[in-house]
This record gives sequence, structure tokens and C-alpha cells, in this order.
Amino acid sequence: MELPSPGTARVVRIPGPDHPITIERNPHRIVVKVAGRVIADTRNALTLQEASYPAVQYIPRQDVDMTSLARTDHATYCPYKGECSYYSIPSGGDRTVNAVWTYEHPYEAVAAIKDHLAFYATRVDSIEELD
Repeated sequence: MELPSPGTARVVRIPGPDHPITIERNPHRIVVKVAGRVIADTRNALTLQEASYPAVQYIPRQDVDMTSLARTDHATYCPYKGECSYYSIPSGGDRTVNAVWTYEHPYEAVAAIKDHLAFYATRVDSIEELD
């Protein structure tokens, strides 16, 4: 799937109840920190807006310090995006258990988020959007 160009959005309408998902490139730099360390730093984040939920930044895997993450056995399922896998950030202690999620094989409608990771804002020190 081709990613949306900067300043444009790809709106996905999933069959069933009205549940729009919008995916667009974020033109800003996104930096994620845990325990005083930068865990992710990118200028290539995708902003996913799903129905009325808060927007989520999906960061390309290559812009995440994967050596700081530990894969967990936790898994969930989203009827709109597919099977979801999780990572913890050991340096952040108990609050960072399952703090990171990814859709490794997302449904075709949201294929743009493949090879991207998202962070729970309440389980990391900060998710900054910089100019």
C-alpha cells in the first residue's frame, strides 16, 4: 500500500458500523522517551485517527531502538486492524509492561501501519511532537 503523502489523509471506511480510520503522514518530528532515554525518534510517523479515539502516532520500526524493547506474550485483536502484538520497555519498570504495540500483519485497509510501532502515552515519559 502506498503511504499518504505529507498533508494528505487516507480515509478508510471499514464495512459494518460507521468506524472511519484516517491515516496520514505526520510532518513533525516525533520523539518518545522512557527513563531519560530516547526510545524512538522519527520524521516519518503516521498519525492514525480511529473513530472518536485520540490520534495515535505509528513510528516506523527502523526509527525505534528495538534493543530497548522486549517482546511479550500479550496479544489482542482489533476487528478493524487485525492481530496485535506487544513489547515492554524493561528500563522503564513495571509501568512500561506492554507499553508498545504493533500490527505485524494488519488488514489490507490499514496496511500502511505494517512495520510501525505505537506507544501508550501513559506508559512512557513523553511522546513529543517537535517542529
